[in-house]
Amino acid sequence: MRGKWQKAGAAAIGIALMLGSRAASAQGASSGPSVAVQETTSGAEITPEQRQELLKAGHYGVPARDEQRAFGSVPLPIPGDVFSRGASEQKTPERQKGLFPNSWHDFVNQDGFFGDPWGARTWLADHGVTVGGRYFQDTAGNPFGGKSRAVRYADEEALSLDFDLKKLTGVAFNAGTLHFLTLARQGAGLGNTLPAIDSPMEIYGAGETMRLGRLSWEMHWNNYVHTEVGEINTENDFEQSSTYWGANLYCQFQNNGICGMPQSIAMNSGYGFYPTAHPGAWIKLYPAGNDHYLVQFGAYSVDPTITGVRNGWKMNLHGATGTYLPFQLGWHQGGTDDYSGPLQTNVKIGGYWDTSEVKNVYGQMGTYYIPASAAQDAPVSKVRGRFGGWFQFDRMLQRDGADPHRGTAFFASFTWGDPRTAIAPYFVTAGITRKGTFASRPNDTISFGMKALWANPKVTHWIEHLQHTGRGAGLYAPHSEEAIELNYGYWPTRWLLLRPGLQYLWNPGAVKRYKDAMLIDLESAISF
Repeated sequence: MRGKWQKAGAAAIGIALMLGSRAASAQGASSGPSVAVQETTSGAEITPEQRQELLKAGHYGVPARDEQRAFGSVPLPIPGDVFSRGASEQKTPERQKGLFPNSWHDFVNQDGFFGDPWGARTWLADHGVTVGGRYFQDTAGNPFGGKSRAVRYADEEALSLDFDLKKLTGVAFNAGTLHFLTLARQGAGLGNTLPAIDSPMEIYGAGETMRLGRLSWEMHWNNYVHTEVGEINTENDFEQSSTYWGANLYCQFQNNGICGMPQSIAMNSGYGFYPTAHPGAWIKLYPAGNDHYLVQFGAYSVDPTITGVRNGWKMNLHGATGTYLPFQLGWHQGGTDDYSGPLQTNVKIGGYWDTSEVKNVYGQMGTYYIPASAAQDAPVSKVRGRFGGWFQFDRMLQRDGADPHRGTAFFASFTWGDPRTAIAPYFVTAGITRKGTFASRPNDTISFGMKALWANPKVTHWIEHLQHTGRGAGLYAPHSEEAIELNYGYWPTRWLLLRPGLQYLWNPGAVKRYKDAMLIDLESAISF
């Protein structure tokens, strides 16, 4: 069965490549402006008026929506996304005359590896169909520390189709956008061998199979009300990363504790995370008619079985345990892009209620690699209704005066979970990304980030109780797990990413059983 899905995935990707694709990466498809001034195809200077027009749409006519930088739902929510897929200061390239780019310059600067064969990509966008695809991989190994030495590799291939129903049908009114995303994952993760509570490889997980990632209808009714309904995930719209320079700020890191959201919320509740898709809906209200203020509510099916290998295309409520009900308030300040005007600042405060009935934290101690025997006499019980909340802050710290396309952005988050059931009731992330590392590397990045997870003290006290009573032989009480990451994002072209990095992990598995681990990792991505 798995082989059939992989063949189907390869066929789907092949179709995407034949058509040509819009962009490899998530946030760029419709959310961000250009990262650097490129040479125009004609060599002429760009006037300020031309610049504003070019920033409104990308090479292939994809509009940039400013509200998506802070609060937006993006067409392809994949990690490691490239900068500025949705808008560019580079003039529209000349129509590609054949299968291959017209010149080496066009090949290096085009939005995807396959460019715009015979102009098909542009033609499709003009008629309401945008196609995206990419290959993305994580490789990581620990030369020392942890339970054992190991190297692991995992990858993902993704295909997205977005249909502008107004363009596609020719109706005179806005009919919204139909989103479709499918993907296939292969490989293995390093988290189990370390062990680690949060995987150091964010691309690994959710069933190594082909699956549906999104099938939904999104509608912008007016400047005040936006909605989406269908098969979606919560990660795209609640406790999500803001967009800087057209890119997901959290996903400048490989550690899954940071990218694509503060990981504890998925551990503590029925929060639906990428790449899974759940029946759900949300509504976003913009009281001022712009992106300055946000009031947002959602409802999603909670399905613990959705990550299973056989459930990649599950589109029903069978096996659902309840409903995840999040809300979020947002405040945004900034210019019309990240290169002029006020520096971008975002604040988000949110919370959730999960109606599912689950075991309390004593019944979930296996997450800390504690054997089931330790819970035999523990006060395990059922709890209906989990709750929690979060606070997020991010800001562009500075913009270079000599080149406003270079700058520095910072983020921090705090996530809290129901102490009765939460695996990690307290969770913190923070990071800083510098874009534009050297004079000759305007798009490269250097990023430093951290995550800290605190174990539920109920579990800690229970294991300590067993140790004090002589029943805790071989058991280690969990306390905390911390990690830092330093990486360099190298962009040799607009469609190729190479991101080597280092991670250091304290207390693998949140226990003082193994030595702290050093990880060497590499992410790479090709947008088609």
